[in-house]
Amino acid sequence: MNNFLKILQDKSHILADGATGTNLFGMGLETGDPPEPWNIDYKDRIRSLHQGFVDAGSDLFLTNSFGGTSFRLRLHNLESKVFELNKAAAVIAREVADHSNRLIIVAGSMGPTGEMIEPHGLMTPKEAMEAFKAQAEGLAEGGVDVLWLETMYSMEELEAAMDAVKDIGLPVCATMSFDTAGKTMMGVTPANLAKKSKDLNLNGFGANCGIGAPDLLATINDISKNVDPDTVVISKANCGIPEFVDGNIMYSGTEELMSKYVQIAMNSGARIIGGCCGTSFDHVRAMRKAMDRHVISKAPTLQEIEQKVGTMSEGSKLIFQGDDSKPTRQRRRRRLRV
Repeated sequence: MNNFLKILQDKSHILADGATGTNLFGMGLETGDPPEPWNIDYKDRIRSLHQGFVDAGSDLFLTNSFGGTSFRLRLHNLESKVFELNKAAAVIAREVADHSNRLIIVAGSMGPTGEMIEPHGLMTPKEAMEAFKAQAEGLAEGGVDVLWLETMYSMEELEAAMDAVKDIGLPVCATMSFDTAGKTMMGVTPANLAKKSKDLNLNGFGANCGIGAPDLLATINDISKNVDPDTVVISKANCGIPEFVDGNIMYSGTEELMSKYVQIAMNSGARIIGGCCGTSFDHVRAMRKAMDRHVISKAPTLQEIEQKVGTMSEGSKLIFQGDDSKPTRQRRRRRLRV
């Protein structure tokens, strides 16, 4: 049996990893530089990244391949190395997972292309599909257990990615990124994603990145209300809010905050829970303890979420309360800019 499908059978809840980019910055990655070449040039650092999350208690971690499509690699004149860099990312991750004394899932990270599909942009659905397929082939060759489409914002691009990976022969999960309006940049709501998920034949789906834990929990609650109880819902929140400190971006989330976030996410219906930007090994270690100690209770109230993990944006409050028909001020400003 595929490892990902097996762990879904064996465990009621799965702890994912934390941030890739934020932690690689601490290892020497410079702002603006692509992390994917490190899969070849600095294998030891990528190995340390994955091992750090495994040691902290993660059951699943993502490969260092978020920007591994030809569209993103082209920005650094690396578009000819799509297969090589993605396979290398998977091979390093596979080695770490296989040397563990417990079942660890390697998820092949596939981020958005950074382009927009026509008519909103110049990229065609076929071009997007071909880019995702080339990336997925490298990840599959390197040995990932599941393909992990993350930080998506366009349903059209997600559909193109799903078309690209349908014949790879691996389970597929997807997460979209929702903003303070409770929607993706292209207007997709959590309920839209939940309703579309059955047509996409996903093995798990949910939200990642975005703003902070309160807003992401609103998203997860809305998704859970619109799916069957046995659906694998994924929650991967940023660790607090980014702040500039001495010229560097720092995230405000504490280990205590991320621990409370994990437990509320479990109560909200999420089965795979991790952190996104700013989430360190120490955060994940605290999240592991929180997950193991928690007993599932009823879905959270708005007051409980804000009391334990922080204030929710007005747009996310509307989503949480089941009303995504009212545009927030942010959405109106965005329409004016367009």
